[in-house]
Amino acid sequence: MSRAAPRRSLALALALALALFCLPAAAQERVVNVFNWTDYIDPRVLERFTAETGIRVRYDVFDSLETLEARLSAGRSGYDVIAPTNEPTFSRLIAAGALQPLDYAKLPNAAGLDRTLMQRLGSSDPENRHGVIYLWGTIGLGLNVERIRALSRTVPLDSWELLFRPENARAIARCGITIMDSQTDVIPSVLRYLGLSPDSTSQDDLRRVEQTLMAIRPHVRSFASGGALEQLANGETCLALTYSGDVIQAQARAAEAKRGVAVTYVAPKEGAQLWFDVLAIPRDAPNVDNAHAFINFVLKPENIAAITNATRYPNAVPASKPMIEPDILADRNVYPAEEDFARFFTVSAVPQAADRARSRVWARFKAGR
Repeated sequence: MSRAAPRRSLALALALALALFCLPAAAQERVVNVFNWTDYIDPRVLERFTAETGIRVRYDVFDSLETLEARLSAGRSGYDVIAPTNEPTFSRLIAAGALQPLDYAKLPNAAGLDRTLMQRLGSSDPENRHGVIYLWGTIGLGLNVERIRALSRTVPLDSWELLFRPENARAIARCGITIMDSQTDVIPSVLRYLGLSPDSTSQDDLRRVEQTLMAIRPHVRSFASGGALEQLANGETCLALTYSGDVIQAQARAAEAKRGVAVTYVAPKEGAQLWFDVLAIPRDAPNVDNAHAFINFVLKPENIAAITNATRYPNAVPASKPMIEPDILADRNVYPAEEDFARFFTVSAVPQAADRARSRVWARFKAGR
């Protein structure tokens, strides 16, 4: 073999390698990497997105904000779209520079978002630069009214007093009381019940919160990570402090099981915390254009309506309402009436020192000492 043959083979190999290197610009598979809460989307929406855009969805789930924050704080998470709750995670990620501003020119469907709700989100994200509302709800009480009334005919069913007054908690403790394992969600509700600012950083106010919680601790059966859906649905507990959507899903599951468990949701009359789960793009997202395409697709009225129908959580796109199942749309616990919003409140991130103080109170409360 002549010496020219190896040179030709080498040249051919180099040309082939160069072609393969350049190939991704034209032929590489297009993907978007999404990190969302468990059981929090209609899978058919993902299928339609891929069919219409050619972008494949790699979809991972988390069951706690701690998991999401840990992934993002480590850097290079590989995710293009995430769904943090406005407080504390969304605002903390913004402060840490972990999220990039959205390009609204690539999100024409964001123009259809409810302006009032987006303004409320502004307490966590001024000018709505880093996220748009995906789904939302309130924090309140899930009740099995029949079992509660079997133990007491006098406890109030529309008030935080049902849980936070020790004599009421004691009266119904036998049928089970569950509290979500989240100081971020629970402590503002206790502050509101006490007539104090949910954003208070006062040591005196926090002391009153701790006294209130410790007084009911002997009557709390369990703490639920990520909500109390299963405990309510299977009748394990008759009172739960949790997310509105968890209670509404528990209501549906209990009805399907036909075991005589009836669940209802109450946003207490003293006020309920309004929360938002937000679609946002990490600072180091590898597929930014695909991320915008995904968010814009989700915000299309027919798509977000399908997600609400599947999850029973409300969305923030008014034009989706005609496509939402009538029983969901008519449920005031899912879609509150306008007058209900006067009782709802949002929270802002508290300073790190105050957050640590709240965490210490919460640890003592869980330990019971």
